[in-house]
Amino acid sequence: MSRAGGGGEQSFEAACGGLPGGTAEASGETCLSKRLKKVWKPQLFERELYSEILDKKFTVTVTMRTLDLIDEAYGLDFYILKTPKEDLCSKFGMDLKRGMLLRLARQDPQLHPEDPERRAAIYDKYKEFAIPEEEAEWVGLTLEEAIEKQRLLEEKDPVPLFKIYVAELIQQLQQQALSEPAVVQKRASGQ
Repeated sequence: MSRAGGGGEQSFEAACGGLPGGTAEASGETCLSKRLKKVWKPQLFERELYSEILDKKFTVTVTMRTLDLIDEAYGLDFYILKTPKEDLCSKFGMDLKRGMLLRLARQDPQLHPEDPERRAAIYDKYKEFAIPEEEAEWVGLTLEEAIEKQRLLEEKDPVPLFKIYVAELIQQLQQQALSEPAVVQKRASGQ
C-alpha cells in the first residue's frame, strides 16, 4: 500500500532543519528478507541550546550524535566553530557560524553591554576563531546567496581613482598652505 501524496512524512533533511551531526537516512536489506528494503532513520530531538557568543538560546532539532559532539567540543559555540562545512551538513549550522564569526570580527559591544569584563573574556576565549569581517560575511552562503551578494557589490557605483587622487591632492595642498608661514611684504609708497 503506497501513499500517493507522500502523506505527512518528510525526508530527514526536511525534518531536520537543525543540526544532524553527520547522520542521515540509511537504507538497505534486512537479514531476514532480501526482498523488503528497510530504511533506518535517526531519532530526532528538539533541544534548547545556548550560544555564548550570540548570547541566545535556540530550539534546535538534533540527533543524539549531535549532542555527543557538542559535549565533546565543550559547548555549542566550539562545536559550530570547529566543525567544517562538510560535517555540519546544515544551512542552520552555517548561518550560526557566520553570525558567530561576524560578532567575533566586529567585537560587538552589544554582547553583555553591562558587563565589559565578561564580554572581553568571551572574545578572548574564542579569539583563535576570529577572522576579518570581509571574510566572515561570506562564510556559509549558498551559491545563490553568494552570487547575489557579489552582484550587489559590483552594482555599487565605484568611485573613479582619479577623483580619489584629486581629493587627496587638494587636501595635501590645503594642509601644506596652512602649515607654511605667510610672508607679508610691504610695498614702497610712491613707486
